[in-house]
Amino acid sequence: MNVPGLHPSSDDAGPPGYLSPGDDGEMRPWAAAQRPPRLLLTLLGDYWWQHTESLPSAALVALLAEFGVSDSAARAALSRLTRNRLLVTSKVGRRTFVRLSERAAQILDEGARHIFSFGRDTQPWDGMWSLVAFSIPEHNRAARDALRKQLRWLGFAPLYDGLWVAPRDQATEVVGQLAELGISTATAFRARTVPGTGPDGYPQVAWDLEDLHARYDGFIAYAQQLRERALAGRISPVEALVARTRVMDEWRAFPGLDPDLPSELLPDAWPRGAARELFIAAYDLLGPLAAHRVRQIIARYSRELAAKAAYHSSELTTAAAGGDRVTPPPADPER
Repeated sequence: MNVPGLHPSSDDAGPPGYLSPGDDGEMRPWAAAQRPPRLLLTLLGDYWWQHTESLPSAALVALLAEFGVSDSAARAALSRLTRNRLLVTSKVGRRTFVRLSERAAQILDEGARHIFSFGRDTQPWDGMWSLVAFSIPEHNRAARDALRKQLRWLGFAPLYDGLWVAPRDQATEVVGQLAELGISTATAFRARTVPGTGPDGYPQVAWDLEDLHARYDGFIAYAQQLRERALAGRISPVEALVARTRVMDEWRAFPGLDPDLPSELLPDAWPRGAARELFIAAYDLLGPLAAHRVRQIIARYSRELAAKAAYHSSELTTAAAGGDRVTPPPADPER
């Protein structure tokens, strides 16, 4: 999900082909590479959707352990998210409880809608590009970095130094981001390319479409294999939890990498649509099993709260807490 300071970007996206945890339970490179704060917010967004109840902090530490996160790293993530006002902590006796803040819940809601709507429809293009030009002093590097992250999230890429471009009407969103960051030395506008512009001057050269195609291909190979194994019933709840989080993590990087260019600007057989279909299929198929594993973990600390854990589909429709009626396969290990 989209969280300030934790945006998916080209640097965050793991290379296609990373392995997920196998049936032996061993943590593979993808899981070990996840940033615990972002991972925890993803899990809360996926399985504690719109809940206001607090969870025992020990349950969240145990949940992160499923991904190979150490106790100390998990508790550091809880502390960081609390400092950033994304989590709210409370004490009941000696036990610490944690819940999402209203700010975090709003951010997760907005991020989820953006992630699941990406690639759904290709709107007709009016031939206009959105551009933003800015000049930010070196001493204000934090604002410049924050603006660049926001621009990538909105589908922009740098055409030249200080000039970013997007194929859709994003000017209003950019103006809002500039105001939030207190940046006044910037201009947002819309324009067309001038007839006669050579191929090297086309705005779409701001993106490395060849590399993006390769990323989609890698994602498609992984998601297709995951969907087939899920349909065949060859995935345990333990693996389903990590695999579902991984497929979400890899898919949510694409809105920051793919500008959603109009079809007339793309190479033939662009793979975005096929990748989206496989993401949706894998994510939804793994939901019941993954939620079952989450309830197993929370039940160690509170059976009452465990019953409330649920999953949402790609349509952001929440399943009833006990409504998945999943009978875990015999291979389900309980750690």
